[in-house]
Amino acid sequence: MDKRIATLAEAVAGIPDGAAVMIGGFGGSGAPIELIHALIDRFLATGSPKDLTVINNNAGNGHVGIAAMIEQGMVAKMVCSFPRSADPRVFTEKYLAGEIALELVPQGTLAERIRAGGAGIPAFYTPTGFGTDLAKGKPVAEFDGRSYVQERWLKADVALIKAQTGDHLGNLTYRMAARNFAPLMAMAAARTVAQVGHVVEPGGIDPEAVVTPGIFVDAIVAVPNPAQEEDLNRAGASYPEVTA
Repeated sequence: MDKRIATLAEAVAGIPDGAAVMIGGFGGSGAPIELIHALIDRFLATGSPKDLTVINNNAGNGHVGIAAMIEQGMVAKMVCSFPRSADPRVFTEKYLAGEIALELVPQGTLAERIRAGGAGIPAFYTPTGFGTDLAKGKPVAEFDGRSYVQERWLKADVALIKAQTGDHLGNLTYRMAARNFAPLMAMAAARTVAQVGHVVEPGGIDPEAVVTPGIFVDAIVAVPNPAQEEDLNRAGASYPEVTA
């Protein structure tokens, strides 16, 4: 099955209001900036999607990517590990104003909750967070003399991820640390859309090198020269661009 989509706009067209959206990236590494900005374009043109729950490692930086989604009022809730990172002013202002909710999840727990969602494991136990506010209201059990907190899986309606190379069937490889949460998110979402730097014919990726098999990917869109969040922020960029 050929999973290529011609445009970024088509790739994000089906995301509904209120959707849970996993977005790959560890800070700017592996962040699908073009897909995120295409989603913002759609919101500005149609008013949808809104009231989104965004699942990511952090809550955005500067005025691009996830921070730009928050700034436009598209995000009702963030599920993340680091709401305050290099330049978190957009999230901070919205949160203090009561305009966005936050579910804070330790980073390892976040990764495991996403992995559990993809593996069909509804809950698991971890010692992380025991005895803290993050464990309030959650079941606790003792194993071998140590207390563990029950954590639930995380699943999403859509995952937006970034890969280095993909073939027509949706098989993906990643560049170094840009891999981060993307393979887990692809498994945990009902629909996965990947922006891909290089698109090759089936067989163009050594099967032994495939990280995310095409069975977990529903659509790919070619983005040959993807933007890097850190470069945009260093240049003082904002999205959409403000012109005089």
